Amino acid sequence: MKTVFSPLHAGHAGTLELVAGELAPGFEKPSRAQFIKARVESEKLGPVISPQDHDLSAAKKVHACDYIDFLPTVWPQWEAAGHTGPAALPYVWPTRGLRADVRPRAIEALLGFYSFDGGAPFVKGTWKAIKSSCDVALTAAGLVSAGERAAFALCRPPGHHAGSAFMGGYCYINNAAVAAQWFRDNGAARVSILDIDYHHGNGTQEIFYSRADVQVLNLHADPMSEYPFFLGHADEQGDGTGEGFNHNYPMPAGTAWDEWSAALDDACARVAAYGPDVVVVSLGVDTFEKDPISRFRLKSSDYPLIGERIARLGPPVLFVMEGGYAVEEIGINAVGVLTGFEDR
Repeated sequence: MKTVFSPLHAGHAGTLELVAGELAPGFEKPSRAQFIKARVESEKLGPVISPQDHDLSAAKKVHACDYIDFLPTVWPQWEAAGHTGPAALPYVWPTRGLRADVRPRAIEALLGFYSFDGGAPFVKGTWKAIKSSCDVALTAAGLVSAGERAAFALCRPPGHHAGSAFMGGYCYINNAAVAAQWFRDNGAARVSILDIDYHHGNGTQEIFYSRADVQVLNLHADPMSEYPFFLGHADEQGDGTGEGFNHNYPMPAGTAWDEWSAALDDACARVAAYGPDVVVVSLGVDTFEKDPISRFRLKSSDYPLIGERIARLGPPVLFVMEGGYAVEEIGINAVGVLTGFEDR
């Protein structure tokens, strides 16, 4: 299996995030990608290649054009406003009762206008990392479209919390959604997105919620008690022509392999019934028992079993890296899924 990786991700470093009342160092840091890449190489999964450069037209198929155009301007606007702090973060949002139909001019307000939380910081190198992450996903999608059984997009920053016009949860451009739309535009009649990250892929759901050509399935922590809180309930099954094509599997804290794998089996059965031409897997490994910001109980030995189950689906698969924050084990677990798939 080929892995696509860009060293430009490393420019998105030294970030801060607003979480639980504290401004803290970001858990989403460059070492995540480096550990995974090192494991890909040590396990001899296959060649690691650089991404091709793509324009932003593919991203603008799933995101609002004004939102995508805003992202490369954040740091220059932040500096122009005279800010000297280490990271650009929002501190005000147009919530219920406030106006969200008027785009403000001030960068401080624009950051809130285009986000849903304080977990998508910008530093000087953030935009290049965002763009390279999207390039990684599109390059890997091209490999699959050209006949590869599977490819691994080692994306950083991740993407599944980014919606059509908002960032959050470490995510800016929704790499999996961009890739799914790219497959549709290049001949795939149907695409399934299987999101196995601990946190609900709220951005992916929002983007495709009214569509029947992209099926979205999320296995995740119960939003009644876990981030991102405001989406991911079992009764969210799509809207309009998309009704019946969105499936959520919220699970309680402490979920271990038996319950989690039963949800995976059900999701895979739904994928098989849908009959996609390609499957995009949002690969989060923050379901791991030692993950510092998650509360599931999967073990390293479980991750190859996930890959093996996905391989039994049959269609070609694009793996897109999302979350996972137990840095010492993230490479073992992420690559475990891939080797499980390859060994099937």
